[in-house]
Amino acid sequence: MRILLVEDDRKASRLLARGLCEEGFVVDAAYSAEDADEQLFRMDYDLIILDWFLPGKQGLTLCAELRQQDIQTPILMLTARDGLQDRVVGLNAGADDYLTKPFAFEELLARTRALLRRSELTRPTLLKVADLILEPHSHRVMRGGYAIELTQKEYAILEILMRRAGEVVSRSRLGEQVWSFDRLGLDNLIDAHIRNLRRKVDLPGVVPLIQTVRGRGFRLAPGETEDA
Repeated sequence: MRILLVEDDRKASRLLARGLCEEGFVVDAAYSAEDADEQLFRMDYDLIILDWFLPGKQGLTLCAELRQQDIQTPILMLTARDGLQDRVVGLNAGADDYLTKPFAFEELLARTRALLRRSELTRPTLLKVADLILEPHSHRVMRGGYAIELTQKEYAILEILMRRAGEVVSRSRLGEQVWSFDRLGLDNLIDAHIRNLRRKVDLPGVVPLIQTVRGRGFRLAPGETEDA
């Protein structure tokens, strides 16, 4: 599970990130709403932990903007405001939960896990594009009623493309989400995995689904592909 921690107090951010990492989460830190916007553009997250008070644009404003953009990632709001009206304002802005500072790390962890469980229950039980079906819980992939055997990386790439069906997904986003880092030669590695996916998913005689959008990335949608 990947978490975006948006907290401008760098010492507090390091402590929280360290604790969450020790519990098995992958944590990316942002120190302003602008930083968070940039990271959310590049990466998909399972949870956002968001401080109300940030330099420049406030966390409350960012929360409302994300909901206006129909981004449904669960948001846990952190704030020193403890009044009832403040909690109401935070929840009305789109926060899923609200934690008042100071707090015990154990409570943050419990609320984090509760939000992730709730989010998991609301996720679709299967993803479907044309006759291609992916079951996130069992990791089964089928096309036209026939099972497709994929490697771990191939499956991860396909799930990202299917969750963003019809959208262009850049190589950099695939690299960060599947390999969690950027490195020399990563584009060639991604291209090799895409070629393998095409051989397994877009068999001769079926409508091709995995498209290369020249200079931008890849898209999963019915139609013709073009060479990278």
